[in-house]
Amino acid sequence: MENYLSNKSFKDYEDIPNLDIFQRAKAHEEYLDYLKVSGYMNYRLLVNSGCGPEVDLAEDGDIKKGSYVSFVCNDYLGFTQHPAIKKAAISGIEKYGTGAGSSPLIGGYFDYHQELEDKLSTFFKKPKGSSIAYTTGYTSNSASLQCLLKQEDIAIVDMAVHASVYEGIQGTTVKRFLHNNLDALERILSNVKDKYRTKMVIVDGVYSQDGDLAPLKEIITLTHHYGGVVLVDDAHGIGVIGNTGRGAMEYFEVMDKVDIITGTFSKTFSNVGGYLIANPELISYLQFQSRQYAFSAAATPAISAVSRAIDLVDEEPHWQKKLWENITYYKKGLTDLGLDIGTTNSAIIPVKIGDVQKNCEAGKLLLECGIYTNPIMYPAVSLKDSRIRMSLIATHTKEHLDKALNAFDYVNKKLNIAKSMK
Repeated sequence: MENYLSNKSFKDYEDIPNLDIFQRAKAHEEYLDYLKVSGYMNYRLLVNSGCGPEVDLAEDGDIKKGSYVSFVCNDYLGFTQHPAIKKAAISGIEKYGTGAGSSPLIGGYFDYHQELEDKLSTFFKKPKGSSIAYTTGYTSNSASLQCLLKQEDIAIVDMAVHASVYEGIQGTTVKRFLHNNLDALERILSNVKDKYRTKMVIVDGVYSQDGDLAPLKEIITLTHHYGGVVLVDDAHGIGVIGNTGRGAMEYFEVMDKVDIITGTFSKTFSNVGGYLIANPELISYLQFQSRQYAFSAAATPAISAVSRAIDLVDEEPHWQKKLWENITYYKKGLTDLGLDIGTTNSAIIPVKIGDVQKNCEAGKLLLECGIYTNPIMYPAVSLKDSRIRMSLIATHTKEHLDKALNAFDYVNKKLNIAKSMK
């Protein structure tokens, strides 16, 4: 069974020909059992503590109960544990209760929602009315794109954009271009310039697997030259990149040139939800025409914590500085070991291994060393691009990072994963 299943991935179970839903679920369960028995089940591990640089994992098979250095959460500035942000969430619940009770259009739009949207507009240096908040970061992409792009339009997307984007563009024409390849983008733009009413180029500011940046200046110039609009999802850049944490758009000095910005509250802003920034007319259109916004219950009063987190990005810039001290130190430690971290320029640090089996073994060995990471494989990345993906946060200490570097040194000696040994 192991030889057969070792060549499988979760992608193989999306749609198995001739098997009904229960048969597909049974086949999928067999694959999960293989991962558990092999010690490769680094997914849905039960955490008994809050998000942070260390987490307490529950015992599960070969996984021992105890404290692990964690690189699996995107709480980049450590704000999920910030006392002022916790206090804001508690105050919101004490004042308003635990839920909004209805969708924003029919009674569920409260002053704490308006305060959040106003703060978002100000944060991105846009006029009042330039933001809409969704209950998940995923739907800030999927719901908005489903609403905005129809059959007469076209989405031109970097092949490495998030799954939420791909879901959102299922109802329109789609062209993909090779990751960060400007020549490929221009060929598409040139070919479609007179064929569609809306031509939207969709990219990330910081890409979630490699941690690299999109060349936003060039992408915007090309897109506008051919009459297109640009959407930048900067979920992983806000709070991390740019002099004041305004993301890749601030870093490249193009904040005023991006047509649409999307992002999430689940990373720097320490909560759950997402947002879209655009001109007020487009925001008003989404408020009434985006189905997931109009027909979903509004965010709970705990979202008041996001308003406080937005303020703290400016009030306490030392968190971003500490994050970058960690990034610089850790990247040097990994490269000194000869490990391949690609072209990352963010808090996302991959260690590229390539071989799927070695990648699984590396994740297992790291857990045994007390290091909790995400082994990433196909379909999240290509078959030959498996890696250990890590997110650094401001509250990691040098001791945490050294423990992880020592663990990678051990893994390298066991598996020969350094670049020169592949």
